[in-house]
Amino acid sequence: MRLTHAPLRVSIGAYILNSGLGKRTLEGAAAESVHGMAVGAIPQLGQYEPDRFAKLLSRGEVALGAALLAPFVPSLLAGAALTAFGAGLVQLYLKTPGMREGSSLRPSQAGIGLAKDVWLVGAGLTLMLDALTHRRRRR
Repeated sequence: MRLTHAPLRVSIGAYILNSGLGKRTLEGAAAESVHGMAVGAIPQLGQYEPDRFAKLLSRGEVALGAALLAPFVPSLLAGAALTAFGAGLVQLYLKTPGMREGSSLRPSQAGIGLAKDVWLVGAGLTLMLDALTHRRRRR
């Protein structure tokens, strides 16, 4: 990990790791709620039972957060994973009814919490692009 990547990786990694740890005990109605939103955006997730989905989501967030925090994980790899995760959240925002004002991209009051996740895509792309351009400069 480059020193210049540390602030981005540590702040986002700690945030996502904490989110994943908080989801470890999701069951019942809470798991159904999270699962229902996810299935609305990505129908293929319907093949998982809500409790199983919540556990997989928790583990995925913990793994991503840990990868961002681990200095030995290359920024290109961590950035790619963060971009994919952020893109999933943006898809959730775009496909969940009531998150946007009409047919615009502008978030409704209910959608502000999800709309802000677009920064994860930007951060992931930044890590990837910087890693790629830094690699080319060294050659």
